[in-house]
Amino acid sequence: MPVLSVLNQKGGVGKTTLATSIATCLSQQKQRVLLIDADNQGSSLDWKAARGDAPSFPVVGIPKDTIHREISTLARDYDWVVIDGPPRVSAVAKSAIASSDIVVIPVQPSPYDVWAARDIVDLIADVRVVKDLKAVFAVNRKIVGTAIGRDVEKALADYPIGVLRAAICQRVGFAESAAVGKTVLETDTDGVAAKEVRGLVAEIIEVLNGGGEGAS
Repeated sequence: MPVLSVLNQKGGVGKTTLATSIATCLSQQKQRVLLIDADNQGSSLDWKAARGDAPSFPVVGIPKDTIHREISTLARDYDWVVIDGPPRVSAVAKSAIASSDIVVIPVQPSPYDVWAARDIVDLIADVRVVKDLKAVFAVNRKIVGTAIGRDVEKALADYPIGVLRAAICQRVGFAESAAVGKTVLETDTDGVAAKEVRGLVAEIIEVLNGGGEGAS
């Protein structure tokens, strides 16, 4: 039962959109998924409320620093747990990391995002002293055809964490689907955005299984 957390101390990087998209993708693969909203802002819970009908997986709010102690009980009936982490380095973030088998760090193609990643990378290093876990960067909201979209991967190479080959590009479909409590995997199943999400999830699974360039 893998636990995957989506974490970045910088706000506005598309963390919740990525978490809900990953959870939806896994659910569509017939996996039993639990999505934990560990952010006091409750964005994943808002997404669930906007949906209006029962989602294909439960979403629970646990913005507490006890997730790592509760995770075995919480995850007992699920194949995957996805944690939408808080947008800051905190005891809650450290608890989410300590609960995880893999941490996905979404980073926008911006030097500010690259610089801001240092704190979460350091926090992961602290947890790795006592627990073996994987961590990868996921380039999110990449602008197609721009040099900065390519250069961010080179800039992230200075960190001791791999970068997933699969990237998520900036597309209006992500915001449109989130507004109604859905994801691009449901609103445009065969679209480019949905294919990007599936490619990202496939590579995350590859990393978890010990392969892929994102492994660290």
